Amino acid sequence: MPSQKIIGVIGGGKCSAAIYTMAEEVGCLIAENKFLLICGGLFGVMEAACKGAKDGGGKTIGVLPGLERTDANDYVDIPIVTGMADARNLIIVRSASAVIAIGGEYGTLSEISFSLKFNVPIVGLKTWAVSPAINQVNTAKEAVAKAISLINK
Repeated sequence: MPSQKIIGVIGGGKCSAAIYTMAEEVGCLIAENKFLLICGGLFGVMEAACKGAKDGGGKTIGVLPGLERTDANDYVDIPIVTGMADARNLIIVRSASAVIAIGGEYGTLSEISFSLKFNVPIVGLKTWAVSPAINQVNTAKEAVAKAISLINK
């Protein structure tokens, strides 16, 4: 197992200002707690979480759907180019020790499904409530604390 654990952040490529702010705070808290952040590397929730992680002194990994590393948002340290479109969602989930879902649409729902299928602990913040296995919380601070506690179980 790698010495530095990874928390995945999943959510829509477009989001409201409130969701963006929550994702940014989640990213910052992930970094402050010395975890790496992995996400889809694009915009919306992904950009906000990466921005927060960078502000918190952390490192970010973006698993990109297309063929160009330049598609990554400005806060991705390590772009992983896949050319796999939404199939990249599996890579994000399988690479994470826990996943935090923030808002999101059907792409996020697919990542939630992968998390449930592969028993990757998942925390939900203003997202789909499709299973009692999703640990629903109300704040960014609760989301990161819950993800870390699930990793440490």
